[in-house]
Formats: sequence, structure tokens, C-alpha cells
Amino acid sequence: MSTSEQVLIIGGGAAGLSLALRLADHAPVCMLAKGPLTEGSSLYAQGGVAAVLGDQDSVESHVADTLVAGAGLCDEAAVRFTVERSREAIAWLIDQGVAFTRLTEPGGNGPFDDYHLTREGGHGQRRIIHAADSTGRAITTTLEDKVRAHPNITLHDHHIAIDLITTARLGKEPNRCLGAYVLDRRSGKVKVFRGRAVVLATGGTGKVYLYTSNPDVATGDGIAMAWRAGCRVGNMEFIQFHPTCLYHPKAKNFLISEALRGEGGRLCLPGGERFMQRYDDRLELAPRDVVARAIDSEMKRLGLDCVYLDISHQPAAFIHEHFPTIAARCLELGIDITREPIPVVPAAHYLCGGVVTDLAGRTDVAGLYTVGEAAYTGLHGANRLASNSLLECLVFAQAAAADILAGPPATGGDIAIPPWDESQVTDSDEEVVVAHNWQELRRAMWDYVGIVRTDKRLARALSRVQLLAREIHEYYANFRVSNDLIELRNLVLVAELIVRSAQQRRESRGLHYSLDCPQLSDARPPRPTLLSPPRAG
Repeated sequence: MSTSEQVLIIGGGAAGLSLALRLADHAPVCMLAKGPLTEGSSLYAQGGVAAVLGDQDSVESHVADTLVAGAGLCDEAAVRFTVERSREAIAWLIDQGVAFTRLTEPGGNGPFDDYHLTREGGHGQRRIIHAADSTGRAITTTLEDKVRAHPNITLHDHHIAIDLITTARLGKEPNRCLGAYVLDRRSGKVKVFRGRAVVLATGGTGKVYLYTSNPDVATGDGIAMAWRAGCRVGNMEFIQFHPTCLYHPKAKNFLISEALRGEGGRLCLPGGERFMQRYDDRLELAPRDVVARAIDSEMKRLGLDCVYLDISHQPAAFIHEHFPTIAARCLELGIDITREPIPVVPAAHYLCGGVVTDLAGRTDVAGLYTVGEAAYTGLHGANRLASNSLLECLVFAQAAAADILAGPPATGGDIAIPPWDESQVTDSDEEVVVAHNWQELRRAMWDYVGIVRTDKRLARALSRVQLLAREIHEYYANFRVSNDLIELRNLVLVAELIVRSAQQRRESRGLHYSLDCPQLSDARPPRPTLLSPPRAG
């Protein structure tokens, strides 16, 4: 079988894994992961998957909650498309063997009546199906076992994509994606991977910020590659800062799930005083942007390093049953959450924008798809409703698989792709430059493009980001590529796209809050922020 007939999937989270399984019975699949196969944000997702499963719930209710959270910028067609397919997506996961948490007593005769559903901020119903407090791990490890066992799927872990290969890059038109140049991190060699279709399932951009809930692999690779290949991006200014990440010197990127607040967790100051009543009538169940800004405000007002999230009023058995992972991790660090509050701070968590796609995951470049957090589908608008992200991965992976399989035979398989050219570069003798620029970039983004923004802060950020971009481009042009250099090159591009998008939005909406433009714009209807690359290639 020619490699040009395979589907090339870059990324191995919930979107990539489910897409591979949807395709593999009908087409050969090649999967690339830059670390272990499932390392990514999906693995660490705690809360669950939002879906219309209970008798008291409805598609209209889930759609309405999503639209409210999205603050006027959701594409209602994308929202309805996703929610209407939520039930089937969960049924498919159960068929794959995902062990969601069940009720201790049978709940009824319906197919989902025996499953425990929780509620999270912004949801009007209990509709979050989960596997205790490690839903992402349950999903990704179950799907990974299926993927590894499938004879039609070839896996290449520890491979990081450098750039997409397009006909425009090769001087041919019309523009179409043919594959990717990929660094084998073990051998240091750059390889060519072809595909009849190429799918970016590369996740988000959390590592562009100094503090994030995301794992180290979340460096915006797919978004940067798609932009360089000629794709538009949308709504890059809408960065969701999760309100409650564990604040402890030995805790790296550990998230305290939204579900803990859904089950009665209370936010309080060091003396035990609650404060959410000063910001929103929904208290701890307000949407994440409201809660994150409230915590940020209290920390700045009082000069605090953190605030506290207290669930200790619930029975210890309840806490251990519903939050075993959180309880165990906190106890390792000397915090008994059944008896004392958890120190928490906001941290960059989720990108609501990304590569512009349609409802089949297609991008502006023929043959190139994007699914999961790297995509801008219109589902999330200006703020993501809790637990809609894993749902988006599942629904759009299915849609992209159907489109790929239904599409005409790919063209371009006969086009010769030149090997990666290293003739003009040398090994770097200044690796410290990469490390220094990485830290400077993340600090600048945290200081100037965080939860609260101003025109002056954004201007400072853009100046620093563009200076760093020039230094990194020069470095990239002269030295052999490495994993850190590839990630840094992508991060600095994504940072510029975030800043430029934020500068274009002259209002405060959803996750974008500007002290210079604190009101909503009166433009009707509200418009997404779309950026187009200067040229394809």
C-alpha cells in the first residue's frame, strides 16, 4: 500500500485516537505523536464529557447553556451539530470499553440511566458523564489499547512535525496538503510522511503562558503549521484560564476539577470568608471566566499568592468516591482535602480559537483537516462551556472521518517531495538561547496578555514577541532543528496571533477582558476575530 493512500494523523489525544479508530476499518492510518502516544491535555482532563443523556435534559437546554457561555460568539449551527451528536458519541465510547462511573443503585431502564451524571459551572442540568475524576485518562487509555491492537494503524511516537508539505511550498497550484516533514526525536533525522489526507489533532497552546494546566506538549504546533501552510485562524484572543489549579511548589500543572465546585466546593480567602457573592449570583457555579477574574481580583486586591477551595464540609467517603485522584495527589503534598481547603490559582487552560474549519473539520487548504483544541469550529465562541471540549473532539473526529472516507481519491500522490535540506545548517553551540527565549516569551505573555488586558500591555507584548520571533527565525535558519527549537518557533508565532487578535477586539467579551474597552461592542451580530496569513506556502 502506497503511503500516499494513508491518512496521516498528527497528534494522539481524544480527537486523534477516536479519528484513527473511525477510519482504520476502511483506510490505512499513520499516527504521529511527539511524545508517548496519549501524552496531551486529553489525558489529564478530569471533569467529564457534556452530553444530553438524562430524561430531564434536552438538546435545546444544552444548546442554550453553550450559547450563554459563548457570550454571543458561538456559531449556533456548530453548537447544534455538536450537541445533537453527543448521545451517539458517548454510546460509541461505551462500546469501545470506556468505564464511566455508575450509580450505586440502578437508575432506570434507559441506556444511560445507570451512569452518574454531575453538574459543572454554566450547566443548567446534570449532564456530565465521567469516570470518577480522571475521565480523560479513562478515555485515552481505552482508545490507545484499541489503536495499538488495530492492524491498519501504524504508530510513530516521539516524532514531532516541523512543517506541512503543500503543493504551494513546492511551487505548484492549487494549494493542497501532501504530508509533513517530521523530526524523529530518537535518531535526530528528519523524515517525510505522506498522506491522502492530513489531520492536525495537536491540541492547544497553554505552554505559551508561564502558568498553565497543560502538559509540556501543548505548544500550538498544529496551529502554527497550518498558518504557515495558508490557513486562517479565528478567535485566538479567547484563552480560558482555569480558575482552580493547585498552588504548591511541588505541583506541576495539576488541575482541581470544575466538578469539585459542582459538588459543593466553596471558594474562600485565607480566613475562610467566601467572596464569589460579590461577583456573580451563581457563586462558584458561574462560568470559568467570571470565576477566574474574581479570583484574580481578590488576589490583587489583597496581595495574595492564592485563594482556597474548600470541599471539607462534604463527607470524607463522598470526597474519596468522587475525587480520588485529587484527594490522593493533594495528600501526597500534605493537604488532606477532607479536613482542609485546597490552595488554588488561575492558570492558562484552554484555547477557544484555532485553525478555522467547517463542520467536517476541513481547513482552507485542501486535504488538510484540524480537530480538537487546535480547531476553531465555532462551538465555543468567546468562552467554552465546561466539558464541551472532549465532546467536540469526539463529534468532529467522527465528522472528519466520514468526510475523508466519502471524498474523492486524493491527488498529488505522484508529486515528488524533496528530502529535508540540512546542507546550509550546523549543530548549535548556543542552546541557552532557546531556553532564554522560551522563558522570556512565556513571562511576557503572562504579564501582558493574561486574564485582564490593556492596550499598553498588548502593545508591549507585541513588541517583545516580534523581537523574539526575529531572533528565533535567525536561529532556525542557521542551526539543525531540535524538539525545543521547533516548539519555540511554533510558540512565538502562536503568541503573535493571540496578541494581534486581542488588539483587534475593541470590547470585553467572554474570556477577553480589556480595561480600556470594558463594555460589550454594540455591533450586531458580534463577529469572530479572523486572521489570514500573508501568503500560502
